[in-house]
Amino acid sequence: MSRPVVIDTQEFGREEGSLQGEVPVATLTRLHDLLTDTGGSLSFHIDGRRAAGGRSQLRLAVDGVLSLLCQRCLEAYEYPLHLRSLLEFIGSDEDLTQEELEDDAKDFLPHQKDLDVGVLIEDEILLALPTAPRHDECALPGSRAAPATMSPFAVLTGLQGKVD
Repeated sequence: MSRPVVIDTQEFGREEGSLQGEVPVATLTRLHDLLTDTGGSLSFHIDGRRAAGGRSQLRLAVDGVLSLLCQRCLEAYEYPLHLRSLLEFIGSDEDLTQEELEDDAKDFLPHQKDLDVGVLIEDEILLALPTAPRHDECALPGSRAAPATMSPFAVLTGLQGKVD
């Protein structure tokens, strides 16, 4: 995706459009502060469809690996990204019901005639990343796997009975 790909969300859903491709991580500039390496690319797939109420929907899938900075040990680690989003587009004058507002299965966005697909992908990735990424298991910076040390209370036991 070297050039911006722009879609009309209403038309894309109505025509059940489909897009797929790869986006270089280096082009996702708002992610750069969170990454340790901007190499590689992510694959994406977008399908348009009509929802039951006549609204346009997009199903977005993004897969790949991002190199994030572990917030515990401050080392790089590979974060597998498997993003799935369902986006439903509404008119600016439409109101959502309480049930729709509480539905976590999809997100609502206003219709856009010129939606930049790269910006949409970057937005969804930013929302999906952990706030404090970290390895499942790692050591704190500067700590070494030290052998088991003697308990501080063992020293006190040795002092028992000694009176100066």
